[in-house]
Order: sequence, then C-alpha cells, then structure tokens
Amino acid sequence: MIEQLNPYQSQAVTHEDGHALILAGAGSGKTRVLTTRIVWLIQQKLISPHAILAVTFTNKAAREMKSRIAAMLPINVGGMWVGTFHGLCNRLLRAHYRDANLPQTFQILDNTDQLAAIKRILKAGNFDESKFPPRDVLRFIASRKEEGLRPDAVQAQDPYSLRMVEIYRLYEAQCQREGVVDFAELLLRCLELLERNPVISQHYQQRFQHILVDEFQDTNRLQYRWLQCLAGPRSFMFAVGDDDQSIYAFRGARVGNMVDFERDYAKGHVIRLEQNYRSYGHILNAANALIANNTERLGKNLWTEQGEGEQIRVMELASDHEEAQWVVDEVRALIRDGMSRSDIAILYRSNAQSRVLEHALFTSGIPYRVYGGLRFFERQEIKHALAYLRLTASLDDDNSFLRVVNFPARGIGARTLENLTDQARTYSTPLAQAVARVAGKAGSSLVQFCGLIQRLTEASRTLPLSELVDEMIEVSGLRAYYQTQRDGSERLENLEELVTAAKVFEIEQSFSGLPAGLTPRQINQNSPDPFEQAPAIGQADGVDEALSPLVAFLAHASLESGDAQADDGTQAVQLMTVHSAKGLEFDAVFLTGLEDGLFPHENSIHERDGLQEERRLMYVAMTRARERLYMTLAQSRMLHGQVRYSRASRFVEEVPPEHLKWLSARAADNVWLDLAPMSTATSGRRSSSGAGFSQGPGATTTMARGVEVGGVQYRAGLQVSHPRFGEGTVLTVSGAGLDAQAQINFADVGVKTLALGIAKLTVLS
Repeated sequence: MIEQLNPYQSQAVTHEDGHALILAGAGSGKTRVLTTRIVWLIQQKLISPHAILAVTFTNKAAREMKSRIAAMLPINVGGMWVGTFHGLCNRLLRAHYRDANLPQTFQILDNTDQLAAIKRILKAGNFDESKFPPRDVLRFIASRKEEGLRPDAVQAQDPYSLRMVEIYRLYEAQCQREGVVDFAELLLRCLELLERNPVISQHYQQRFQHILVDEFQDTNRLQYRWLQCLAGPRSFMFAVGDDDQSIYAFRGARVGNMVDFERDYAKGHVIRLEQNYRSYGHILNAANALIANNTERLGKNLWTEQGEGEQIRVMELASDHEEAQWVVDEVRALIRDGMSRSDIAILYRSNAQSRVLEHALFTSGIPYRVYGGLRFFERQEIKHALAYLRLTASLDDDNSFLRVVNFPARGIGARTLENLTDQARTYSTPLAQAVARVAGKAGSSLVQFCGLIQRLTEASRTLPLSELVDEMIEVSGLRAYYQTQRDGSERLENLEELVTAAKVFEIEQSFSGLPAGLTPRQINQNSPDPFEQAPAIGQADGVDEALSPLVAFLAHASLESGDAQADDGTQAVQLMTVHSAKGLEFDAVFLTGLEDGLFPHENSIHERDGLQEERRLMYVAMTRARERLYMTLAQSRMLHGQVRYSRASRFVEEVPPEHLKWLSARAADNVWLDLAPMSTATSGRRSSSGAGFSQGPGATTTMARGVEVGGVQYRAGLQVSHPRFGEGTVLTVSGAGLDAQAQINFADVGVKTLALGIAKLTVLS
C-alpha cells in the first residue's frame, strides 16, 4: 500500500509526530492520501475504526472515502464517523438530543421548508414581504448562525436590522416550538452543546484520537471552532487542503484558517504534495507563475513527470460573438480528432457569459450540458422576464400571467388568484379578461398590473426590441427587486445579458434575410442551396414573415431553451462557471472571457483580498486541464445591449510568455488585437507596416472590395469616426453579415479591427 505512494504522500500517510498540515496541490492525490492514512492507522497503528473522525464537505466525497476504505480493509465502514460537517453534527445531536434541548424525532428543514417557515412568520407578524423578502431573511439568519450569533448577540445599527433581528428571534422560537432545525442550526447547536457541556465534549475528545479534515481551506470560523472542541489533548489533527484553491469566501470560507491551523496545531509540521498527476508541464508552470503573485501564501510549486506537453493556446478576437464561434469551431476540431465531448469543458467567470456560448453550440448542433446550473433561458430571472415579454405580446397567456402577476410582490395573494381563476372559468375567458370581475383592493391591484402590461404592449410598437426588453426589466420592477437581493448581482447580469440577446437577435435578423424568428445557422448548412430550406422550416414551425420582432425573439428563446441541453447519459461538452469546475478535470479546457472587469471580476478589484481570491479562481480554472488549455478574450463584448471595450485580463499578462502560444497577434500595447480575418485555429504574423498580416501556411482570407452593413457600403479608403478611437481610414474589409469586419487606421490609436455589425461607426466621407 505504501509502496504505491510517492515519497511525500508516504510521509503524509505515515506521519507520527502529532498534528500535521498537508498542503495538497491540484491533482496531487489528496483523497488517496486521506483514505490510505485511515487504513494505515487501523492496520499498522492498531487504531480502532471508531476512534477516527474524518470530515469532508460533500456526501459524494464521504461516500468515495468510505468505498476506498472498504476496498482496502475487511471492516464495516457504516459505523465509522466519516461524513460531512452537517451529517456528523446531525449524528451527534441525535445521540444527545436531550442535552441539546431537542425532541428525539427532530426534523431537518431544507431550503424550501425553511422559506415556507419564514413566510408563515412574516404573515403572522404582518411584515411586508416586499421590504423583507423571505430569501433575504433566510440568508440573514444563516449568515448570523455561521458567525455563531444568536439574535441577542446580533448588533443592529438601524431600524431595518432591528426588524430582521426580530424576525430571527421569532423564527428561532417557532423552530424550537415545532422541533425542527435548519442546516446552519445543526452546526451551531452542536457547537453550543460541546462548549457548554464539558462531560460530552471530553467524551468525544477521548474517543476521537485522530481527526482528519478534507478541503480544510473551505472551512469557516464556526467549523474551525467545532473541530477545536473535538480535538482533545491526546488527539491528533490531520488537515488536508490547498490555500491556493480557496475560492468560497462568498460562502463564508476563510483561507486564514490554514495559517491559524499551522500556528495552533501543526507548528511547522507541514507536508507539501506538489507532484501533479493530472496536467502537463506548461499548464502547471503557468499556474505556478500566476499564483506566485498572491501574498500570504503557505507556498508550494506543482511539478509533473509527464513532460512539458503543449503550450497554452491563447486567442484574442474582435467580439464575444467571434470568441464563441471560434471556441465552437475548435471544439468541433477536437471531436473530429477523436476527443470525447465529455472530456471538453468551456469555463466562464459569470453565468451571464453562457448565453452566447450556448447559442453558438446550439446552432452548430453540438450537444452540451450546463454543469451545476441552469441553461440561460431556464434561469429564474430570465423565465420571469420572458413571462413579462409573452404577456406584452399577448395578455391572454395565462401561464405567464400567473407566473409574474405577483412577482415582484404586489399584494396579490393566493385567495385573489383563486377568485380570479374561478371567474375566468365561469365565463370561459383568459385570466386578464376576468380581472374586471374581481372587486375591492385586490381587483384594483390586478387592474394596475394589466395596465402595466398594456403600456409595455404599446411601447413594443415603437421601441426597438432591445430597448423594449430593457424597459420591461425596469417598469416590471425586476431590476429594483434583484438589486435588493443578496445574490442579485448575478441575476442582474443575466437580465442585462437578455438585453444583449435581444440586440444580437436584431442584428442577426437584419443580416439574415430569413423569415422572422429564424437564424441563419438554423438552416441546414449541408444543403447545396441552404435558403431552399427556409420556407419549409418556417411553415413547419408556424413562422410568419410578418411576425413582430418580439414574437420572433420569444420563438427564438423557446427554440434555444427546448432540447438544446443533452440528456443524461449523452456525451456532451460541459459548460460551467469556474466555481463549479472545482474538483473536476478534463482533457481540454477553454477558459473564456479573459478581460479585466470580467475575470478578474470588476466587483473584486477594489475589495480587500478580492483580487487575490480571483487569482486563486484563475489558478483553479487552469489546473482543471489535463492535456490542452485554451484562453480566449474579446476586444469588445456586448453587455446590456451596448458594446464594451476591455483590456486583456491582467492574469494573462502574469503568465510567462514561454508557456503561451498566441493564435492571434497583438498590438504593441498588449491590449488590442490587430487581426485580419483568419481561418479557425490558424495564426498570422503581423506585417512590418502594421496594416495587416502575412498569413501563415494554411490560413485563408476572404477579402472583399466592399461590404454592406446596416445600409452602409464599407470599402477601403472610407473615412469614418468611432466614439472611442476617433477618426480613421478603412484599410480593408472582409466577411459578410455577422462576420463582417474592417481594419481601420485610427489617427490617435493606430490600426484596429472592428466587427461592423456592432461597432458604432459614423461615415465621414
């Protein structure tokens, strides 16, 4: 068993000198070390299985640990104390329910049950749900419990906080009365039991001779205190973690716990697992160089015996649309070369980035799956927004009516809707037409809601689609509502991306020449004359050439949200946020959107430790790749329906150039791409004149004498003006439709390549 380990793994497994901190780098075999140490303690040190406590963060990790132990030892692992923090606290409280002041049959509330309990309190206490949204209350209570604070210990500085503390107090009383606990309560109640009852704490301190903790970098203050309560004078703590992969500060994780553990327990007994069994050298060396820019690290350096492998491919493109299409073309090439779709991952910093990637995959017919999250058009805030838009197109849509009539809250309760439904059923009318039959204050609220929708319907006749979507988000109250939510920033980003989706849809329709609601890539691209397919598809889908842009956009959204995501069991490309990728690995990883403000995220740049956590997140993303790592960035990205120009991410600049293979040339200031049109995955060499590229072998360029975009004929020599770059002269134009772009020599900033469909150019001559 020991012979199969490398020297540092073996040193960790057989450590005998008290407490130890194991710095386990990405792909270094930490799970193997943990389970092998448990087996070694039982086999070689003759430690009873019941004298071992092993703590991890997920049920999946706990099950894997138990199965590995069972495979190596002929014992019943079911009785061992191996589990998650919450699972072990539940087990301990069940054994000491009286001392914990709980009924023997206490029940555990999941998030849905907890929300229902909070809503009952708000209703009974006449609290306004619009001012105290149940989810906000839930997060307030959970965060205070994770800080170890009961209501009496919470310092309220303003009237709002005082009311939240009052709700917290009422919630606690109700839970105690009903004999239920939530997840945060499990840990806090267990900690209080151990701290206040020395007989019980001494019992477990004497029992657990060895305490092993996985993913120690993800522990919060409360969890560390809980571990300290269980560690007696004769106990040995064995903490395994990686401070460079601490990325959950927003959940309360405290990377400083690892430094505290070294000071409080390990006292110099730090073993570094640095040999990586996952990635090739270029990837690891690049990740090492990046993370070295963080301060206050415990420090380690990953290495591998697998060789250097291929350099990291970096591609800078003119727009996010081109970025997504380039990624999809590369994915298609990898699949054609024999790589499994399931071994390919596309990562992004923000959920909102998934939409343009999903669209590119969908229109290319490549099966994909959004890991650990929902597809863009299936997200709660997007479904709410689409419901408002569907009502704007037709007030008779009852499903959409019921979804948003009281979201955000307008004081329209279940009884009112039941009455409205009865009236609609009696008179065989849609719900909106039955509103006039509901009397009183409730009826007035319904009338106001219908009036809001009618104003949006009138606006839809004059406003461009993207402006209508933006107006809907504002007047519906969705923007104001999510601004008050703790997780609202991400949901607002998704709503802004919906505005962008509408803007892109407008551009696509203006280029396509197809029936409304049908995008060019939905045509069978293998057809000798693809436009012959258009009428048949339009007729089959019930598409009318006279459809309004709104109705066409809603049809487009339905198509993309329908069967785009691959079924379980189907090989599919994996899409996910970098946070979701933690603990996973893939043969090929595409890390997209590497621009300052996006990654690192703009909210983190000025926060204390924010930039360092973003760098750790980048480190995690890079070390997911086994064989190939791609980094992509876009000069311009459409956000909230507007084109935003960004600098390349500082993280790309922090990677030594010897580990990078640029597939596009860059401008002298290392910010802007000067890119002539190239075929997928080909690179060019910038010419000495700076006006274009000398194409490498196999590269192709389709140059045109003129390109018409938006009614303007762009050609070489045309004088134009850009709101950011100033005046310039068109050097070359190429492509068509969405792929149309021009190289422009601006007097102040030099040569830039811009996508003509989204660049705000004014023709001067």
